[in-house]
Amino acid sequence: MSRRSAPPRPRFVVDAMLGSLARKLRIFGFDTLYFKEGTDEELLSLAREEGRTLLTADVALWRAAAGRALLVKGADDRVRMAGLAGQVPDFAALLELGESRCAVCNGELEKVSRRDAAASLSGGEARHRAYYRCLACGKVYWHGKHWERLRRLSSDMRKKKRLT
Repeated sequence: MSRRSAPPRPRFVVDAMLGSLARKLRIFGFDTLYFKEGTDEELLSLAREEGRTLLTADVALWRAAAGRALLVKGADDRVRMAGLAGQVPDFAALLELGESRCAVCNGELEKVSRRDAAASLSGGEARHRAYYRCLACGKVYWHGKHWERLRRLSSDMRKKKRLT
């Protein structure tokens, strides 16, 4: 799934404390690296070298990033995403659920047929209308109940953005 005419989206690198947020950002289509292991210096270097915005809940790391990071607050991803919407221009407007990335590895997704999806599923049965496969790791995705929860999150984000 490629973005041809859309404006460039922010690219993130997320520290080890925010793995769940990294997965959600990927699902919403943001190119998001998850930095699980390494030093703060390595993380800052990666963000700088790749032109990514660092997302962290670590105040000391945020300060060390000297303006190249966003401090993420909140105990759950709904609050964290709302906080990002307040810090990143047009962030809520970008929460479109059509251009997802792989939640596991950040790879791009391609639409696949039901038959191709069924061959990759453990039960061997494809019951949904649309399936997507990660070009990097091969994981198969579909729009199930989790997708509906994310759709509600997206809608809530837009409503809050309009109210502010």
